[in-house]
Order: sequence, then structure tokens, then C-alpha cells
Amino acid sequence: MVSALSLAWLGAVAAPLAGQAPPAAPAPAPAPAPPPSFKLSGYVEASYAYSTEAVPPNTILGRLYDRYSNAFTLNALKLTADRPFDAKKVDAGVHADVLLGQNAEVLHSSGSGASGFNVGTDGEITQLYVTLNLPTANGNGIQFKAGKFVTMMGLEVIEDVVNPNWAEGNQFIYVENFTATGLELDYKFSSSADIELRIDNGWDRVVVTNGNKDFMGRLGLTSANTALGIVGYVGAQEPNSNASRYGIDVLLNQKMGCKASVWIQGDWGKEKANAALPDPTQDATWWAVGGWLAVDLSPKVNFAGRADYLNDAQTARTSGAFGLLSTAAHKLWSLTGTLNVKSWPNALVRPEVRYDHSSFQVFNGKDGQVSFALSVAYLY
Repeated sequence: MVSALSLAWLGAVAAPLAGQAPPAAPAPAPAPAPPPSFKLSGYVEASYAYSTEAVPPNTILGRLYDRYSNAFTLNALKLTADRPFDAKKVDAGVHADVLLGQNAEVLHSSGSGASGFNVGTDGEITQLYVTLNLPTANGNGIQFKAGKFVTMMGLEVIEDVVNPNWAEGNQFIYVENFTATGLELDYKFSSSADIELRIDNGWDRVVVTNGNKDFMGRLGLTSANTALGIVGYVGAQEPNSNASRYGIDVLLNQKMGCKASVWIQGDWGKEKANAALPDPTQDATWWAVGGWLAVDLSPKVNFAGRADYLNDAQTARTSGAFGLLSTAAHKLWSLTGTLNVKSWPNALVRPEVRYDHSSFQVFNGKDGQVSFALSVAYLY
């Protein structure tokens, strides 16, 4: 009797269990995120420029990319390869910028010729560096970079397609370096403060023969609508001299609502007396100021205006540069207006008018010139 009751009880318990599905297997762990891949980007650009006072046969004095009058120019094929790093872990990245075209001809670093790193007259590697990242408590990491970098100074950059105006201004041309080769440390304290520190071979120098080094640092402060960048530099720049060049660059940006921005940039520099200066017996100083206004006229059209002034008291920065005469106490100023038209996918069309003025009659016997230009670029 007991055995019969036991069997009946076991059957009653087993019946519902038999109808249940076995427990589900645990979900597999998510696959690790794929490593960052290389990102490729760049642009292609061509242009036409005309000056009312070009120097025969067709030189526009004092200009960089737009140095030929009444001529079509194949400005640039820009190639960028970037492998980003993860700031939240021990990681590494690499970045390369290669510029081909007539713009590259005026950007060459000294020492990048036959005895240095030469990619041809119409080619230049403007950036090539490796980044090593160490994670930090705030998640921003600290980055150590080694290689060749663009300058920390100013608003305008080598890639004119991202500048407010097409033609580079006097501050970019005369009082800033284009590139530097060395080591850099970057750290972002928070969303509102960051710092960059650099030691390098000097302004626009790949190869250095005297062991001199240049030091440059930048402090950046930002808020919702305002940004301030302060750059300081010091170092011996001439190949056969220990005379120091030092100075400061300040850039302030203020957003005016969602459709307009204003930038103000100030520069001051000094170089101790040395044989490379126009007057080797005295120190040379220079200062410059510039202002930009960019306004969105419509979703596809932007207007950018620029005014700049350069006082090169001992002509250390302008004497003989880009066709200018070797004169004393040179003062330059310019006014530029540019339309940035984005009516075509990925394309940027930029008609521009500019007036240049000099304290001397350097523009084909006159103290001023008017120039007109049209640039067409495709960004990818």
C-alpha cells in the first residue's frame, strides 16, 4: 500500500516537470568591439586669381597659394590617413597628411631637400606622427606624440578649405611657422581646459645641424560660446646662431548665436640680433592683429570677412619674402571678403575679393593692389 502511494505521489510530481522546457543556456558574451580602422579623407582644389597690380610676368607679391595672376592653379590633392586611438585605455594611433600640388611648393621645411626628407617640388608631408595614449581618471587620457606637426598658432591652417577665407592672411604667412618636427604632450583637463607642450627642431625644419631646439606651448580655455587659445614659444631658429626668437600668439573666438562667429588674433614676436636678420646689429620685433567675421546667409551660403595688420619694424619677417622688397619698417594690411557656397554635394565654391596695402610702393610701383579669385574644391 505504501509503495503504491509513493509511486502515485512521484507520478503526480513528475507530470508537470515533464511538460517544462529545459532552462535556457546563458547568453554568449558580447563580441569585443573591432579595433579602430584607418580613416581616409582629403580634398581636391583648383583656382583662378587675378591682381590689378601683378608684377610682370604674372606674380602677385606677398601672397602664398594665390601667387600667380591671370592663371589657373592646380592647388592641392590632400590625402589624410588617420588611425584614431582610444583615450580610455592604453592605445596607439597614427596620423598622416600628404599634400600634392602647387600649394606644397611654398610649404617645404628646410632640411627636406636632397640631404633630408624630399617628396618632390610639388609634394609635402605636412604631418606624420605616432600617438601613444595612457588612460587617466577623467577618461581623456594623456597623449605623447612623435613626428611632424602643423603649428599651434593662429586661426588659419594649411588646409585653406577649412579657413573662413580662401587666401591665407598676413599673420599665417609672415608671423607663424607652418610645421615643426619633434615631440608633443597633450592633456585635456576637462571639457573647458586643455594644454599642449612641444619641443622640436625649430620653425619649418625637419633636419637640424646645430642641435638647437624650439619650445612651444598652448593653453586652451573654452565655454559654451567662447574659446581662448594662448601660445608661447622660444628657441634659436637660425642654423648658425644661438640667438633666440620668442613671442606670443592669442586667439579669441566668440559665437554670435547659431549663425555667426567672430575671431580676434594678436601676435607679438622678437628675435635677438644675429647674422640672418636684415640688420644683424640689432634685435628685430614684429606684431600683428587680425579679425574675422563669418555669417551664414543661408543653409548653403556663408560670408566671411577678414581684416589684418602687420608691423614688421625691422623687416625680419617680410624682407624678400614672397617677392616683397627688402625695405625698412614694413607695414602691411589687407581686407578680404569671401563667399563660401555649398550648393553642390561635397563641393565648396569660393569667390573672393581682396585689397592689400603696403607702407611702400611694392605692388608694381604702387602701395596697393586689388585681387579677385575663384576656388573650387571637392572634399571627401
